Amino acid sequence: MNTGPEQSAVTSRAPLVVLDKVNKHFGDLHVLKDIDLTVGEGEVVVLIGPSGSGKSTLCRTINRLETFESGSITIDGKPLPEEGKELARLRSDVGMVFQSFNLFAHKTILENVTLGPIKVRGMKKAEAEQRAKELLDRVGVGHQAGKYPAQLSGGQQQRVAIARSLAMDPKVMLFDEPTSALDPEMINEVLDVMTRLAKTGMTMIVVTHEMGFARKAADRVVFMADGQLVEQATPEEFFTNPRSERAKDFLGKILTH
Repeated sequence: MNTGPEQSAVTSRAPLVVLDKVNKHFGDLHVLKDIDLTVGEGEVVVLIGPSGSGKSTLCRTINRLETFESGSITIDGKPLPEEGKELARLRSDVGMVFQSFNLFAHKTILENVTLGPIKVRGMKKAEAEQRAKELLDRVGVGHQAGKYPAQLSGGQQQRVAIARSLAMDPKVMLFDEPTSALDPEMINEVLDVMTRLAKTGMTMIVVTHEMGFARKAADRVVFMADGQLVEQATPEEFFTNPRSERAKDFLGKILTH
C-alpha cells in the first residue's frame, strides 16, 4: 500500500526543519500560502517550479532573510527568533549559499572561510585555518587559499562559498539557485560538490533549475507553483509520474528542450 508521497518520501528521520502554515505577502501578492513542509535530518530536499512560484522566498524565510506573517518555522525544535543574538546564533546553524557568491573581496579565500568560525564560533585562528584548508581541499580549491575572490572563476568562488558555509558546521544548508549566475561550463563543478555533500548526510534544501541534480541527489522533490506546495515525491516518482497538471505542464516544458 502506498501511503502517499509525504510518507513514502520522508521515512523515519528526525524532523530538523519544520514549516507549519507559513504565509508571506509582498504587498498584495500572496507569495507563500499555508506552507507545510518537514525536512528530516540528513535529507536532501530539492524545490523546483516555475519562476515566481515562491521557491527562493521560502528558502530565505528559513533563516529569516525574509519575514513571514503567520505560521511557524522551527529548526531542530527551536522556533525562529526574530532578531538579536538568538537570530545570529540560528543563522550560524543554517548555512546559506546564494546565486551571488557574497565573498569579501578584500579578504583572501582562506580569510573568507575562517572569518565566521573565529568571530562567531570563537575558534582559535590556527584551528580555523586547518579546518578551512581541509574544506577548501574538499571542494577542490585548496590550492587557491592565498588568492582573492576576483582572481577565481565564478565556479571556484561558489565552491569557496560552500566551504565557507560548511566551516560553521551548520545543521542544515540552504542553496538558493547556486548555479544560476554561472557560465554553463562551471555549473557541473558546483553541482558535483553539492552531490558529494548530499552523500555525506548533510541536511540540504536546494532551490534549483538543474533537474539532473534533482534526479541524482534529492531524497525528495517538492514542486511549487503560485506560492503553494503542489506535490512532493521521490525524484523517481516525480519525474516519471507527476500527479498534478501543473507539474506535468512544467516538466513538459523543461524536459523537451
